[in-house]
Amino acid sequence: MSLEFAGVEDVRTRLEAAGYLVDTSIETVVYLAERLGKPILVEGPAGVGKTELAKAVASARDAELVRLQCYEGLDEAKALYEWNYRKQLLRITHARGGDAAGGEAWDEVEDDLFSEHYLLERPLLHALRNRRQTVLLIDEVDKVDLEFEALLLEILSDFQVTIPELGTVRGTHHPFVVLTSNGTRELSEALKRRCLYLHIDYPSVERERAIVLSRVPDAPEAMADQLVRIVRSLRQLELKKPPSVSETLDWARTLLELGFGAVDEQVLKGTVNVVLKHQQDVERALAHLTIPPRPEMN
Repeated sequence: MSLEFAGVEDVRTRLEAAGYLVDTSIETVVYLAERLGKPILVEGPAGVGKTELAKAVASARDAELVRLQCYEGLDEAKALYEWNYRKQLLRITHARGGDAAGGEAWDEVEDDLFSEHYLLERPLLHALRNRRQTVLLIDEVDKVDLEFEALLLEILSDFQVTIPELGTVRGTHHPFVVLTSNGTRELSEALKRRCLYLHIDYPSVERERAIVLSRVPDAPEAMADQLVRIVRSLRQLELKKPPSVSETLDWARTLLELGFGAVDEQVLKGTVNVVLKHQQDVERALAHLTIPPRPEMN
């Protein structure tokens, strides 16, 4: 199978074969990102499938997925590279022992200390130098600071990075890059300019039902339909944390494990904690939610 997508329809076919159901905007942006060599910045609520999109693209392209999970305080030593200080110290100790016996000159040792042998690749550098086709997932980029964004700009602009001791490292292949953001802070305009933008919201009832039936194939269609309508109603309440698509899938699996073919008030009370993770949300749901009837499917 060709690694590159042949067109927008090929994107849809291959992503759906990887278990990811797409809409027009998703398939178009994925195709353009590959053709134009630009990263995708995917924003949207937590749990709508932003991370899963990168995984599906990697599967569809038979590429290695390299994931950088962002967090507050992330720096280049954890994201890009660092030197193996333990091995360097052992090298220095060995050289000093050699000096006593008329061994190596310090200049030779110093040059050796900052060679490839002592370099530890982190996700960004690994994605650049990987000989395999690579999908680089920079997950929850909104959690890092502007200083780290500046590091990303160099990589995303030219797919290269400068290591002072080694020089400029250029990518063997241009990785397919997906950045995700939950919108906890505004990203810089400079970073946005380098990306194609995609917003993924909670899916429609029809699409979420299709996702449930695809990912939980044992779920009856009528149960899946009722379930996603309940979840949609939950999202319309003023909840601290609305249920994600992944939690809808967990709920469907839960009902199957417990032998329930539909949701009624008792089932809701017993299982709503699968999709709602705050007690105030549970109480609000039980007080205000009207359970839609389970439809009869032909």
